Amino acid sequence: LIMMSMQLGGVTMAALGWLGSILTCALPMWKMTAYVGSNVMMGQLCSEGLWLKCTYEPTGQTQCKAYDSLLELTPDLQTARVMVVTALFVSLVGFIIFLAGGDFTRCFDDNSRKNRYTMVSGALFIVAGILILIPVSWTADNIISNFYSSIAPEALNRELGAALYIGWAASILLILGGVIMCRSGDYSPQDSYPRKYKVVKTIDPAGCP
Repeated sequence: LIMMSMQLGGVTMAALGWLGSILTCALPMWKMTAYVGSNVMMGQLCSEGLWLKCTYEPTGQTQCKAYDSLLELTPDLQTARVMVVTALFVSLVGFIIFLAGGDFTRCFDDNSRKNRYTMVSGALFIVAGILILIPVSWTADNIISNFYSSIAPEALNRELGAALYIGWAASILLILGGVIMCRSGDYSPQDSYPRKYKVVKTIDPAGCP
């Protein structure tokens, strides 16, 4: 029961992290226009994501379009595309393996085999969390560095978008969920009880013990 509760808790956290990863991938809010200097007078809010760039007018109108070329993306966003999509795929594989080897499933009767499947699933969630964490943190670092740089023009200054915060939360949930699942796979209830062995006497054909 304890192992099943740990597995369900871990996979629930991983599922929330996976949903957050999908939002991080889809939302065009990785980089937002910084309202500093001449940008204050423009009144437009621009945002950049992995797939779209959007313009928000003061009147409430929103215009989004896909990038015309991959070269429009900065190196950090190009890398983020690959790593985030890979993280989503790795998480999906982790869920499939978990469903096959979960303690509440009947795909396998061998408990040790189920534990191995659960640990592999947890390890995949940890990898997925790291794959989300790296591009999100790299992009945030570039935004902060450019913001305080005296070389970069004010018009190019950006602020941290909502997708980055969601990405941080998603990576933490994936990593924590994966760690819990690895611990649950390593947990075996029978090890907490002392094992007693009873010597069985054998009798030879002559009837002597």
